[in-house]
Amino acid sequence: MSAAPKGKAAKPAAKGSAPAASDAKAKAAKKALVKGTHGTKQRKIRTTPYFRRPRTLRLPKNPKYPRRSVAKTSSLDQYRVITHPLNTEAAMKEIEDHNTLVFIVDLKATKKHIKDAVKKLYDVNVTRVNTLIRPDGRKKAFVRLSAEHDALEIANKIGFI
Repeated sequence: MSAAPKGKAAKPAAKGSAPAASDAKAKAAKKALVKGTHGTKQRKIRTTPYFRRPRTLRLPKNPKYPRRSVAKTSSLDQYRVITHPLNTEAAMKEIEDHNTLVFIVDLKATKKHIKDAVKKLYDVNVTRVNTLIRPDGRKKAFVRLSAEHDALEIANKIGFI
């Protein structure tokens, strides 16, 4: 008689493990195909009643061709910035007392535009520019000249005194 227990035959270990491993692998592949590879997803708990869109990548514009054939140039040159000098009694008092010229300027002109225009047109150094918009809708500029230039002399050069 053999030493093996009744009803159970001795199996060789090497031969039996190879088919069992491939069978388990095939079952796992079937399960992945039926259920999907990603398991159940945990849902995030919402703490606010509104949705904030997440900030995503925004690439800069990279056009294939220019949309405008010629670049737009600034139409505010020194001749357009300064419309005309103002020669009222109050403006004359500013010229005499504060070394300041008074101009009516373009509504879109900034203080920097006005300063550059006066510098180019009349070849003077500007200390400060103050502006206001008059009730009639036009912009008035008070251009204070540096101490080395006399506003009265420049006003004579312009020709409104």
